[in-house]
Amino acid sequence: MTDALTISDLVVEFDDFRAVDGVSLSVREGESFGLVGESGSGKSTVLRAVAGLAPITAGTIAVGGETLGRTRSKDFYRRVQMVFQDPYGSLHPRHTIDRALAEPLAVHGIGDAEQRIVKALEEVGLGTGFRFRYPHQLSGGQRQRVAIARALILEPKVLLLDEPTSALDASVQAEVLNLLEEVRRKRGLTYILVSHDLAVVTHMCERLLVMQHGKPVELLTSADLAARRIETPYTRELMVASEGFKRGA
Repeated sequence: MTDALTISDLVVEFDDFRAVDGVSLSVREGESFGLVGESGSGKSTVLRAVAGLAPITAGTIAVGGETLGRTRSKDFYRRVQMVFQDPYGSLHPRHTIDRALAEPLAVHGIGDAEQRIVKALEEVGLGTGFRFRYPHQLSGGQRQRVAIARALILEPKVLLLDEPTSALDASVQAEVLNLLEEVRRKRGLTYILVSHDLAVVTHMCERLLVMQHGKPVELLTSADLAARRIETPYTRELMVASEGFKRGA
């Protein structure tokens, strides 16, 4: 089986700062793979490099066995879509939800917009009553559902999820994570999920890569993490910090 995504010796630099330093990983088709680490670990930069939003200084990225060039083609964005951390910032405040969902279809020359928009809203648990509302008229959880619908409307194979629930209330986070898991199962999607929350990654992902200062630290399965089969002190510290935060919350 072809890997959905392969990253080899990836380096990303901004001026003199090395944000990602020698990261390699492979994600199987239909797998949910996590990137974990504290703020500044480079995990989101890896996603942005895949999406073509961060410069690749060295190394290669391949999607479906095809090595990506410096720029991303339209076909790439049909296959790979990204959901950002801030659902308000990623939606145009003066565009209705209908327009936000119609825009990618127009860009890619896909017809049948009416039916696709209705289907996309239903798939993420929003009715057609949301079509002509504006982002400020929606809750944070509803906005993130719209962002997910916009990513799904092109029927991609891979979703890049950058902290998709960290800007949401705790009560809403579980709903959105369950929605993402349901969609992945139904569509057979591949996920690459970035999170600082080990509990989220353990719940959502089969495997995860722990990162620190732009470098890979440890590759684990979620079963390893749950059973505390951890080899590095840094991963252990992350786990303790995550648990301590939950107890005090």
